[in-house]
Amino acid sequence: MKTTIFIVLKVAALTAILFICFAVAASAVGLQGNAPAPENSGAPAAGLLLADCFLCTLVLTYLVLRSRWAGWRLVATVFFVFYGVMTFMSQIETAVFVTRLPAGMLPRLFLMGALIAAPFSALAVLVLGKRKAEADDDQELNPRLLMPAPQWAWRLAALALAYLIVYFTFGYFIAWRNPAVPAYYGGVDEGSFLARMSVVLTDTFWLIPFQILRALLWVAIALPVVRMTKGRWPETALMVGLLFAVLMSAQLLLPNPYMPEAVRMAHLRETASSNFIFGCLVGWLLTLRHEPAKLS
Repeated sequence: MKTTIFIVLKVAALTAILFICFAVAASAVGLQGNAPAPENSGAPAAGLLLADCFLCTLVLTYLVLRSRWAGWRLVATVFFVFYGVMTFMSQIETAVFVTRLPAGMLPRLFLMGALIAAPFSALAVLVLGKRKAEADDDQELNPRLLMPAPQWAWRLAALALAYLIVYFTFGYFIAWRNPAVPAYYGGVDEGSFLARMSVVLTDTFWLIPFQILRALLWVAIALPVVRMTKGRWPETALMVGLLFAVLMSAQLLLPNPYMPEAVRMAHLRETASSNFIFGCLVGWLLTLRHEPAKLS
């Protein structure tokens, strides 16, 4: 009971720290007070940011507490995952699809993400008491991700294919069928998934290799999580799924001056569900039992 209370208090403290990190980072890169007012802005904005911070803090707390690693190794991993999902994976799509950002906005968004993730990662490890690894964690044999090249090859190929299926399926049925979404991007709903894919293959075929690249980047972000997480494969799969879903999607709770609310909410539902499913699949497939690699 006492342990639970301490964890709750630490989550509350880290939520407040993350809230401050967001505010300070936005001010440092000149994004606070300089953007046009978003739709329905006002009193709820601070509450939505607090909800975003709470959700991100919950999943990152789970990551830290269930890690075999500690110290600066864990700090670097938390930063890599937090920045990778929340900022890098999000903003590379912004760079491709959102053409309405002011000049210089995108680099500032990348910088802001780093200014948020760096201090929070260090403080999370410190507050949650993971400065030093436990003796059992140091001595535990961990064969995860040790596999021969052919097994890596088929797993990566399977995950790339799975991501294409998940991305385009959820993108069409959850986001694109909402009239506000194609209107925002200057497109139309072709009326069916197959018709939509026909347009993608003929007019924007480059989107296929781009999303294959993103699939491999998602896997790269998951690798240290799979390697360091305690527990069996269901817990690892859940961990990766939650990290992908929450860190990417929670920020869509926030009012956005460059994206209408209807579009933002459609993307929130789309990314939260698709990223969770894909993340669980990544966590499962990378921990699937295999013949251990022979070490020379």
